[in-house]
Amino acid sequence: MNIHEYQAKEVLRAFGVPVPTGKPAFTVEEAVAAAKELPGPVWVVKAQIHAGGRGKGGGVKVVKSIEDVKREAERMLGMTLVTHQTGPQGRVVNRLYIEDGSAIDRELYLSALVDRATSRIAFIASTEGGMDIEEVAKKTPEKIQTFQIEPGAGYQPYVGRNIAAALKLEGDQAKQLGRVIDRLYRAFVEKDMSLLEINPLVVTKSGQVICLDAKINFDDNAMYRHPDISELRDPDEEDPSEREAAKYDLSYIKLDGSIGCMVNGAGLAMATMDIIKHYGAEPANFLDVGGGASREKVTAALKIILADPSVKGVLVNIFGGIMRCDIIANGIVEAAKEISLSVPLVARLEGTNVEQGKKILAESGLNIISGSDLADAAEKIVKAVKGN
Repeated sequence: MNIHEYQAKEVLRAFGVPVPTGKPAFTVEEAVAAAKELPGPVWVVKAQIHAGGRGKGGGVKVVKSIEDVKREAERMLGMTLVTHQTGPQGRVVNRLYIEDGSAIDRELYLSALVDRATSRIAFIASTEGGMDIEEVAKKTPEKIQTFQIEPGAGYQPYVGRNIAAALKLEGDQAKQLGRVIDRLYRAFVEKDMSLLEINPLVVTKSGQVICLDAKINFDDNAMYRHPDISELRDPDEEDPSEREAAKYDLSYIKLDGSIGCMVNGAGLAMATMDIIKHYGAEPANFLDVGGGASREKVTAALKIILADPSVKGVLVNIFGGIMRCDIIANGIVEAAKEISLSVPLVARLEGTNVEQGKKILAESGLNIISGSDLADAAEKIVKAVKGN
C-alpha cells in the first residue's frame, strides 16, 4: 500500500523525524489559504500522486509569492502528470501539498527497505541525492552504499556513524543524522513498512538535517494491525481493476501485455507469465485466484481480465489441489456467457475433478481450447492471439 508525500510526512513527524512544515490542499482556495498560514517567503507547490519524478514532470514548483502559489495550483490541479514512473498515461493530480521553502545547502539520498538477500532491514545512502538518483545507480553505482541492521540488536549508533561518514557529514550534522536514522528505523518497524525513501535528505544552510521528501510503501498483509494507516489509502491512485479484484480477495496486478492469465497459486502464476513470454507474447496481468476459490470468485476474476481492452486472449492454468477443476470450469462458463466471450480462451486443467472440469468446458458450447499441459496451452494461446 502506498500513501502520498504529505501523509508520509505526518507519519514520520509522529516519530520525531524532522520534516518541513506544510499543508495539503484539494482546491486552489485551500492552496492559497495554506500558503498564507506558512511563514514564507518561499513556498513549494507539490502535486500529490503515487509516483516519483514529479519535479521533472512539472509537478513540483518553488514560488516566491502567494499569487504564484495560486497560479501553480490552478495549473496543477486536474492536470495529467506524466513521469518515468507513471507510464505514458500519467496520473491525474487531485491533491497538492503546499510546503514552506527550505534553504538547501546539500542534497543527499537515504532509503530503508527489506533486503531479501539477507532478511534484514537495510539503509541505502548516497551523497548524490535529488531527481537523478536513478542515473547515479546506473552510471556510478559506487556512490551508493548499503548498511545492514542486525535484527537481534536493532538500530545501534555505529550504524548512524557509518552512514554519516558515507554521506560526508561530521560533528553536529552527523549526530543529527544518527537521531534521524534511529527514528526512521523505529517508524519502519513499528508501522510495517516495506520501503521508506527520503529523496532528498537535505542539509540546510543553517546546518539542519531534514527530510525534504518522503515516500512510504507498507506491507499490505500487515494492514490489519494499522487501521490508522489503512485510512490513508487513496483509491483514485489505484488501478480500477486492482480495486475490483481486492473486493473478491484476488491477487491481481495489471501488466502491459495482451494475454490475460488466471491461475491458482503465485508460483504457478509466475511460471505461466514466463512461458507466455517464452513463446513470444506478453502477459496482460498477474492473477492468483487462490487455493480455495468459489465459483463466484472465479467468475469475477475472468470478468476483471476481460474488462481490460488490451486483452486479446486468455490463458487459464489450474492445478487443482484444494481447488477443484469443476468449480473453475463452471466459473469460466458462467463469466464467458455473461460477457459474451469474444477472444480466444485456452484452459489447462489438472488435478482434483479434472475430468468433470474438462467435460463442463467441452459441453459449454463456447469456443474454449483445451491445453494438454502448460507448454501446449501457452503455445496455443500465443498462436491464437497472433493469428498463426
